[in-house]
Amino acid sequence: MDSNKTDQVVFKQPRVLAERHDAAKILVERLKYPMRVAIDAMDNRADEAFAAWPERIYIIGAGGRVLYKGGMGPFGFLPQEAGERLADLLRNLSPRAAS
Repeated sequence: MDSNKTDQVVFKQPRVLAERHDAAKILVERLKYPMRVAIDAMDNRADEAFAAWPERIYIIGAGGRVLYKGGMGPFGFLPQEAGERLADLLRNLSPRAAS
């Protein structure tokens, strides 16, 4: 994407985990990414399990059950929607909701 070139966030495919950490550090620090970032292992097990390319928000419940699956980024990446869904899920888990 041209915006990636403009923002200087074009990288070669990482070959070791440290290179993935370096790329994530740029995302968080330089681009002021507002959410927590998870870094997949070099065998890409999270990508394989959750089809997380290029980015996607998931809410995972007990036992690994997917409770929310957001759209593919960058245009289907909706943090506010995920936050609202998480708030709904948490409200339904509260002791008051059970009574």
